[in-house]
Amino acid sequence: IQIHTNRNALRQWFTTLVDRRRIYMIRRTQVKRVLCVAEKNDAAKGIADIMSNGRMRRMEGLSVYNKLYEYEYNLFGQNVTVCMTSVSGHLLGMEFKAPFQKWHSCNPVQLFDAEVEKYCPENSVQIKRTLEAEVRKCQALVIWTDCDREGENIGFEVIDVCRAVKPVLQVFRARFSEITPNSIRRACDTLTEPDINVSDAVDVRQELDLRIGASFTRFQTLRLQKIFPASLANQLISYGSCQFPTLGFVVERFKSIQAFIPETFYKIKVLHEVDEECVEFSWKRNRLFNHTACLVLYQICMEDPIATVISVSSKPKSKWRPLPLDTVEMEKLASRKLKISAKETMKIAEKLYTQGLISYPRTETNQFPKDLALGPLVEHQIPSPQWGGFARGVLELPGGPNPRQGTKTDQAHPPIHPTKYTDALQGNEQRLYEFIVRHFLACVSQDAMGQETVVDLDIADERFSANGLMIIKRNYLDVYPYDRWSAKVIPVYEVGSQFQPSAIEMVDGQTSPPQLLTEADLISLMEKHGIGTDATHADHIETIKSRMYVGLTADQRFLPGELGMGLVEGYNSMGYEMSKPALRAELEADLKLVSEGRKDKQGVLLHHINKYKAVFIESVKKAKRLDEALSAYLGAAQEFTESEQQDLEIPLPVRKCPQCGRDMVLRRRKEGNGKYLTCVGYPECKCSVWFPDTVLEVSRDESVCSTCQPSPVHMLKFKFRRGSLPPTMPLEFLGCIGGCDETLREVLNLKYLRMAGGGPAGGRARRDPPPAQRSRPAAPRPDPLPSQTPNPSSSWPGRPRADAQAPPPAPSAGDITVCNCGSEALLLTVRKDGPNQGRQFYKCSSGGCNFFLWADQPNTPPPDRQGAPPARPQQPPRISAGFGNVGVGGGAPGDVVCNCSEPAVQRTVQKEGPNKGRLFHTCGRPREQQCGFFLWADENVPPPGNALTPFSLLWRYVLSLTSDPRASTEPPGSDVASLPTV
Repeated sequence: IQIHTNRNALRQWFTTLVDRRRIYMIRRTQVKRVLCVAEKNDAAKGIADIMSNGRMRRMEGLSVYNKLYEYEYNLFGQNVTVCMTSVSGHLLGMEFKAPFQKWHSCNPVQLFDAEVEKYCPENSVQIKRTLEAEVRKCQALVIWTDCDREGENIGFEVIDVCRAVKPVLQVFRARFSEITPNSIRRACDTLTEPDINVSDAVDVRQELDLRIGASFTRFQTLRLQKIFPASLANQLISYGSCQFPTLGFVVERFKSIQAFIPETFYKIKVLHEVDEECVEFSWKRNRLFNHTACLVLYQICMEDPIATVISVSSKPKSKWRPLPLDTVEMEKLASRKLKISAKETMKIAEKLYTQGLISYPRTETNQFPKDLALGPLVEHQIPSPQWGGFARGVLELPGGPNPRQGTKTDQAHPPIHPTKYTDALQGNEQRLYEFIVRHFLACVSQDAMGQETVVDLDIADERFSANGLMIIKRNYLDVYPYDRWSAKVIPVYEVGSQFQPSAIEMVDGQTSPPQLLTEADLISLMEKHGIGTDATHADHIETIKSRMYVGLTADQRFLPGELGMGLVEGYNSMGYEMSKPALRAELEADLKLVSEGRKDKQGVLLHHINKYKAVFIESVKKAKRLDEALSAYLGAAQEFTESEQQDLEIPLPVRKCPQCGRDMVLRRRKEGNGKYLTCVGYPECKCSVWFPDTVLEVSRDESVCSTCQPSPVHMLKFKFRRGSLPPTMPLEFLGCIGGCDETLREVLNLKYLRMAGGGPAGGRARRDPPPAQRSRPAAPRPDPLPSQTPNPSSSWPGRPRADAQAPPPAPSAGDITVCNCGSEALLLTVRKDGPNQGRQFYKCSSGGCNFFLWADQPNTPPPDRQGAPPARPQQPPRISAGFGNVGVGGGAPGDVVCNCSEPAVQRTVQKEGPNKGRLFHTCGRPREQQCGFFLWADENVPPPGNALTPFSLLWRYVLSLTSDPRASTEPPGSDVASLPTV
């Protein structure tokens, strides 16, 4: 204990030293003007009025609702000019970055990973501009927002806006619980630093609520609107991690009432009339559920119906005065006693607080601190004609006001209490203010005192008892009409006396089900299970009412609606009890630890994002159970079409985008049945890979390429149209799109995608990202991959996999093999197990073309290659990050050359369709000799060196076997969908 005390003392000394040092530094910088910012205009006005002693100068700001108040004040030990202004709640909001704000921009699961940002809403822009203009004139900023989590976060929003204009600005935090002269002056004398941990907790909560709410809301709404168009066509079906457990409490109570089976019970009661007063004695057994057993006991009593008094006891009894008022208790009591909803209660309490009539209304504390002077607070109420006399009596009690103390404290604010007297209020404002005053006076007075008498009887060995109460002192009950304690008079009985009861009756009854929840009951359950906070309970209840998930009965009890019932039952049937409080309660507990600095912000954020994301993915897989549950209330569900079902499929990441570092996923084309690989950052990032129509199916495999980085780069399963490949090639295989699979590049007519900043990618991937993307911090970009790296996972048969490091043997004079680039080819050896293991082959040494030749086959160039260009110097390997689309061709930029290394001819599309009249380049040879080259004339000419690949040779062979005249001008991959659109 002594060590702990010493540590606290040392910490306090160090904090004081730091504060003094900061004040000294402030003095040295000669602060002349200070900007003060409150959370609301009324609060700013009240604080300014106190600090200026009513001599402030009011000025207009850019926002008509947020005024400026200027006055002189002694701060930091010197006279300064203070400019007090305000925001209107949160200055900044949190939203997804483009394009994820739009509902149809992405699959909802991507919202768990989409980038978010803080932005200034339209209704706060003028407030922001006012702050920016005023802070330029000031040397210090003092935050006067409410002293709770949200207030701390709003304070940091103000700080961020102001420091963006003036980075060296000194920032302080004023801590107060009421807008009274003593509290405000004490706050000015004890300025501290803002608490970043408390603000971080709000940031985590905001981001999680945004991600979880948006993903589930979009999923539910888009799906259920299509399945139940008659009932939900225009209905927003929202989800919130607090909202659903709150709805779950209502549904659970309703279902327990539905499942309740009443039981008949039986009991015996004894009546005794004395001097026109009837006393009822209750049976000690209370009740029995067996009729025969109760009847037997009743008949025994009737055989000898003389009652004998066996005991008479009298003891003092107290009715305890209420505990000091916290937020939750105020909401519950206002709902029960005043019939004011929790939402309206908090709205009124906020207004009373900003008017300086009560202390801060958002508090978890139900014990008054010892250093709070209660006497003056009681004395303020003496002028009241209704409770002024009681307040005077409290002051005259021995020891003065003596509050009953609770067990809860948030270490920030005292219990809710009045700060001054007023009689100028009306309506619900007057009723709530009166309740707060009476509650305060009751809790600082004395318990009600009484005397209780208990009389026990014996009739045929069966025991019965009756209670009487005599109230001696009402005490707090005189000022607190919300509690009732009624006296119950019974005659005087003596031990041993006997009498004949006026009646002995056997009566029956039935057990009754629990009642539907009231608002006060619901708030109690939310508090018990950790759903929301004292400041948010009312908002969550209001949300489920406005969404029509629940309704209210005539006696203001919650009744679930059909949609609410169906949603809860549907999610519960999936196995994830999302309507139960466990998930959200864990989050609320973690947020508290973040606010106390005991848990890391990012760690908590990632943990709960991953947790809810896993739940979301499973929920989508089991979405039919949701349909089935709702169909019981909304009618038969309409079947999803295959395309609609595919739209809701969750695209899993294949690899990281080489341009922006975000995920690339497979998506289905809007026209046709094919798919393409695209970045989730579209349209900011337009990096994509389109597969030709010859690819019937492509899907993500769970296997991961062991070569490509950053891992994981998932393999893709391809299925090709029959006849679209040479007969020696299989129609299904597994390949890698990460950049290591040469076979895939040849078959799909792809070019390597380049890393951002490392050179252009194929097709339109050469474009730079838009300015917004360049300025935005992105995820770490994947490492570039060498184009020659073989893919050990490729399932393409018969394709050599070589050791690229093997040195080529020295060729003999006059026996040099040259590749399509005109360079000396590299001799390699097949290492993979199979029929070709150990077999040698030639390959381009620079990677500039896809030349391939078995070393044991004759190297005789075709006649049209006799004029091959001289050998060019070997080029370094290209750094790539995967594949993109490119047309095949070669030659100089102004000379389009086909795969035969001959000048290509230009033709015009004559066929009806979107490309009619479009120019393209193709091989100029007769149709039976064409190489299959195709390139749109308005596309960029690809780089040289892409002539005569093994795939091109095989295709050329296939062309020689067909008589279809279209085959020569429409090679695979030449239709619109397969052309470069990256």
